[in-house]
Amino acid sequence: MELKLNRPICFFDLETTGTDVARDRIVEISIVKVFPNGNKESRTWLVNPTISIPPQATAVHGISNEKVASEPTFKELAPQIHQLIKDADLAGYNSDRFDIPLLAEELLRAEVDFDMKNRVAVDVQTIFHKKEERTLSAAYRFYCNQTLENAHSAEADTLATYEILKAQLERYPDLPNDMKALSEFTTRKKAVDFAGFIALDDQGREIFTFGKHKGALVEEVFDKEPGYFGWIQGAEFPLYTKKVLTGIKLRKLNTKL
Repeated sequence: MELKLNRPICFFDLETTGTDVARDRIVEISIVKVFPNGNKESRTWLVNPTISIPPQATAVHGISNEKVASEPTFKELAPQIHQLIKDADLAGYNSDRFDIPLLAEELLRAEVDFDMKNRVAVDVQTIFHKKEERTLSAAYRFYCNQTLENAHSAEADTLATYEILKAQLERYPDLPNDMKALSEFTTRKKAVDFAGFIALDDQGREIFTFGKHKGALVEEVFDKEPGYFGWIQGAEFPLYTKKVLTGIKLRKLNTKL
């Protein structure tokens, strides 16, 4: 079953130096852009992360420091990557919890103002876990009846994710072939930032999900403890989380003017 698209959607996968969204870096990115007419455009880049790739990461994806030493940095690639995804929705495997947050961090570090306000995201892993509960390789075998060769290669994983989503739509008649509805189906929680440090309460107001102010309204915390905003901005929180909090603080200030 082909996807019903109103706009392009970019399936993508990252290989990285680790799993810390705030600290780790991309070493490979592969993107398959699918257009409403069924045409596809794909790009894969090796990336010099500008930090050392730990041996345990190399053991997973096979990308060493030597392999990427002469490759462009993400900042150098950012204009091309942003150009490819800027008009598209996003999809991936475990993308809501890892790939999209890390991609956002890299783009913000490269001074590209990235957000998800005018796009939706579909996490194929969430569909799989809600329906079957397996790994990517098992999902590919289960849905597509094929063995995933070169697992942990960004290109192989990206193409497998695209094929799995099409097969999921074939298998589950109740699964909507619409990117907005699929995005809602794959969303795990009402997070405001990618990392989940800020969420929405039942009334749609931003609250903190961590620390001494867990469950408290962000605006009220900033009113009662102005230094808390400065502490977050100076601490090792993801850049996108800091951006969201800055937006809330500016909104609050504007309502007082």
